[in-house]
Amino acid sequence: MLYAERLTMSSDNFGEFHSQIHATRLPPLAALRCFEAAARLESFSRAADVLHLTHGAISRAVRLIEDDLGVALFERRSRRVFLTEAGRKLAAAVRDGLGLVENAVREIREVSQTPTLVVSCEPTLLMRWLIPRLPDFQARHPGVSIHLVAGGGPVSLGRGIDLAIRRDDFPWPDGTHAVPLFPERVGPVCRVDKVPAFFDVAEVGGPLRLRSDAVLLHTRTRPNAWETWARAANCAVPKQRGQSFEHFYISLQAAIAGIGVAIGPWQLVRDDIANGILSAPAGFVEDGSRYHLLSPSAISEQGASAALRDWLLAASI
Repeated sequence: MLYAERLTMSSDNFGEFHSQIHATRLPPLAALRCFEAAARLESFSRAADVLHLTHGAISRAVRLIEDDLGVALFERRSRRVFLTEAGRKLAAAVRDGLGLVENAVREIREVSQTPTLVVSCEPTLLMRWLIPRLPDFQARHPGVSIHLVAGGGPVSLGRGIDLAIRRDDFPWPDGTHAVPLFPERVGPVCRVDKVPAFFDVAEVGGPLRLRSDAVLLHTRTRPNAWETWARAANCAVPKQRGQSFEHFYISLQAAIAGIGVAIGPWQLVRDDIANGILSAPAGFVEDGSRYHLLSPSAISEQGASAALRDWLLAASI
């Protein structure tokens, strides 16, 4: 008896044994979720569709809670169900409770998981400029994960895409926030050892000019590239024979292969020029367009988006 009294006193002091005896027994969480959906939709069938369950599974879950509580939660009339007073009371409590749990889980996941930015970028810029530089960003910001998506033209920001890098050659939706990255500078480029075959010296010390028999490389994604360059460079549009390719990236690869002369944007060919693969005998000129970082709203001064924005601005120089 003395041992029993000491055990009772000790348990009361710590509160654990007593709380376990008097704790309210709750219905299973899975059953409560089924009940909440049925109560919110006032339909077992629609609740089953939303939760990807069968009508029978919803009905059994609700019946389990009713049997446990000893009260009816729904009035069943023909093929429709209506909440009873007890059902409305429990539905409000379950809805509030699940909401608190969902909010807590979301906040914990945001803190514990590595933030992932989904970034859409024009394909050629993605392959020839962004990806080669991405290891530097990862080294500087190891806590930020980037998921890259190749895409051009209009983009639906905020619907699976956090940020987008686009040239301003199409209208943007109202409300889109744009951070200018760099102007587009273009010029004729060819393989270094093909310069004598494709260019002539106009005069001693003067700039090189395209030979009349040089092969011009065109692309369907930028069909007016040569005209745009000629207008920006204040020179006549070349009339030489040409060869056309499906994508801009392929035309640049054709130039690297020595097939002909392509219009190369500076940011897309700068690495090949620095590595001695391509040459730009006539230099580069701004064509009036510019690349921007697009977001659905203004980017804050902290966070993953701000880190990527600042790094892009530094990498664009």
